[in-house]
Amino acid sequence: MITSAVSAPTVPRSVRLGYGVGSFCTATVNAVPGLLLLYYMTNFLAVPAWLAGVVVTAPKVWDLVINPLVGRWSDRTVSRWGPRRPWLLAGACTLPIAFFLVFAGPPLTGTPAAVYIGVCYLATATAYALFEVPYKTMPGEMTHDYHERTSLLQWRMVFIGAATAISGVLAPAIATSEGDDGTLGSYRLMAITIAIVMFAAMLGTFFGTARAPMTGAPEADRGTWREQFAAIKGNRAFLWLTMLACTQMLAVSMMLAGAPYFATYTLGSPKATQTLFAALVGPILLTMPLWVRLARRYDKRGAMILATLLFAGGTTATMATPLLGGVWAHMMIALVGVGYSGLQLLQFSMLADVIAEDAAKTGKRRAGVLTGLWTAIESAVASFGALIFGVILSIGGFIESEPSRPVQQPDSAGTAILIGQTTIPALIILLSVLMTVKYRLTPPAAPAPDASA
Repeated sequence: MITSAVSAPTVPRSVRLGYGVGSFCTATVNAVPGLLLLYYMTNFLAVPAWLAGVVVTAPKVWDLVINPLVGRWSDRTVSRWGPRRPWLLAGACTLPIAFFLVFAGPPLTGTPAAVYIGVCYLATATAYALFEVPYKTMPGEMTHDYHERTSLLQWRMVFIGAATAISGVLAPAIATSEGDDGTLGSYRLMAITIAIVMFAAMLGTFFGTARAPMTGAPEADRGTWREQFAAIKGNRAFLWLTMLACTQMLAVSMMLAGAPYFATYTLGSPKATQTLFAALVGPILLTMPLWVRLARRYDKRGAMILATLLFAGGTTATMATPLLGGVWAHMMIALVGVGYSGLQLLQFSMLADVIAEDAAKTGKRRAGVLTGLWTAIESAVASFGALIFGVILSIGGFIESEPSRPVQQPDSAGTAILIGQTTIPALIILLSVLMTVKYRLTPPAAPAPDASA
């Protein structure tokens, strides 16, 4: 049972806005490479599909090392800016540069191009950890109130919706602005545009959270790695939350990696990637208040199960696209978007609950270690979505190419794209329903005051 303070502080609206805008970083770093990087390598740099999948996956394994380290460092940081904000600034100064270099498009193809992108993507993952791990830690330290955390994170999700629109609509639009598939130059323009947006948003969070309350933050945990991980191993709520989040994000990452292929080879237009993403993002912007109410009425577990079933149902129904056409595909992706918005909100709200509960039980500040480990495992597992999709493409006989050498794909490649975009993600995400049932944190016995959004 989650404990609650007698008088939970209310997070000022300006802090909620300042915190929420940082989601431009979260959404773009996850969505743009997840959506475009595999396609960029196979169709512009002539990297074999299986190798491109390895390149997208391998740097994420580094997250298993760097994310817990950053979390541990931020837990122990003492500064006039607090323990988290110096790391936000460090990420803001490094991530946009590394992100741009991923899509800089040097005159390389095949294996040399794969090595170059792998190195740049590794640097991007490192810079991202500097910002994202402390950023995700902060809601659990801003308020003791079980329901106010959901309300606080509602603002974050609104910005995620806007950022996902930029990532999924604007980024592909810029990338394909020169011809149907785009050019290396248009991809460079996309990268520098997104990098500028990220830099502005990350600075906005650094300055916007200057007045963020710290709810009696406990002393940093000075234990050894072994002692800290032993304690985390006994935190059942954290373990089940991590497992269900990993399962859900693996399914999401497969769909992101497959979207440009689905648009190009199933719907017949690379530019359909933009409209598909618009269908996905629209519900995120429109349904947040609904998911907040559902979480209050049915608890977060019940709302999470509903969101998962909506996501799985929409994904499964998308299999009928070859028979029912593009309009059907967009309608079903919109249904997926309704479920996805609930998944995103509830994952982070549950993580904030786990962080607060751990601090209340132990009297130690190790939110950074928890968040770093959660983010690292989730990111590493999710990165396998591109690898799995790349392997499926290879099994289906997909042929890599360059813009100057277009190829005709075999029918088996089209079948592989459809299966990788619909059937397998639906089966994967349904597994998270069983994991959600095992998550046990619930509201305190005495109802918490209703915090305004």
